[in-house]
Amino acid sequence: MRWPLPWPRKKERDTARLMVSWAGQKLAYLQAELAGDGSYVVTRVGVEEQGSDSPQEFQSRLQGLADPNGEVHVMLRPEQYQLLQIDVPPVPPEELRAAARFQIRDMVDTHLDDLTIDVMRLGDGHQKGNSSLYVVVVANALIKEITDLAKALRWPLTVIDIQDTAQRNLQTLQAKTDGTPTAANAALMVVNEHQALLTISAQGELFYSRRLELPDGFLSMDWSESLEIFSDDAPEFVPAPEYVPDYSGEMSFDYSAGAGPSSHSAPLGGQSDRDRAQRLLVEVQRSLDLWDRTWTALPLSGLRVFAGDRSLDLAAWLSQEMGQTVGLLEVPPGMPEMQRLNSGELIDCLPLWGTLQRSLDTSS
Repeated sequence: MRWPLPWPRKKERDTARLMVSWAGQKLAYLQAELAGDGSYVVTRVGVEEQGSDSPQEFQSRLQGLADPNGEVHVMLRPEQYQLLQIDVPPVPPEELRAAARFQIRDMVDTHLDDLTIDVMRLGDGHQKGNSSLYVVVVANALIKEITDLAKALRWPLTVIDIQDTAQRNLQTLQAKTDGTPTAANAALMVVNEHQALLTISAQGELFYSRRLELPDGFLSMDWSESLEIFSDDAPEFVPAPEYVPDYSGEMSFDYSAGAGPSSHSAPLGGQSDRDRAQRLLVEVQRSLDLWDRTWTALPLSGLRVFAGDRSLDLAAWLSQEMGQTVGLLEVPPGMPEMQRLNSGELIDCLPLWGTLQRSLDTSS
């Protein structure tokens, strides 16, 4: 069972697609057309910021992005929703959503009537002992904001997706390119200046997702005094030593004395960039170790990372510190539109390519 959340289709549509995300007064978009060989060709990609424009002025800038006879898919950013993990309720499939809504009542701070939820099974449901669900929780107010924007622009909104599943799709595409389509693989993608998303997928399904906080200025840090690029024939992953599993879902980290869990204030004086970045390294190792201990039948084939123009540096640093190859989650070749983006725009737009890959599955 997979996200995204489908919107009812009113008529048969053509092959034009517009993938967008709308967060923080910034709209990232990717336009594509379905080619004769069944692949998508990106025709336009970029980021538009509202800035000081009024809503009407901003909307006028967005006119013409979508083909009125095509489809618009919206991808929610991690800060716009919660992804909760629960045990599968002992109810018929058609009652899963209602049962999940009841089960998460003590896990959210908002009244359930103000939330939209959907569910998807963790993994493919075939692994022994795997009886968990992911519950996607979105505020109704955000859904209304998105649908109001689509209505104002006369966009044919058909799907609302989430970044976790978009990242899963990117991993699946990369695994196919690597010739390991069924192997378990991990991806670490920087979401913004304060957060990264770590996911583990296998056989095209999402098995593990975790959000990791980044210290202030992470993308401009000197993570290591000497970076070494490891060759592709380095040894496979080994578990981090002496880890006692204590991870219970989503965590934020305190990077300064007295700071709260969501603080991004500067750390105490004397800490080097490398010291401040170590927490991310430790938590990535812990997650991979937890996977190794929990999913023994699905050994991890590798970790790939994406951090805009710091991707190569991040892969090299993690390779050096972890003692094993960390590769790149690559921008697909033959996309000059993507290559023209700056680093921040690429971080915003590459996940939209993952959302587009879901269109290939549903259109076939």
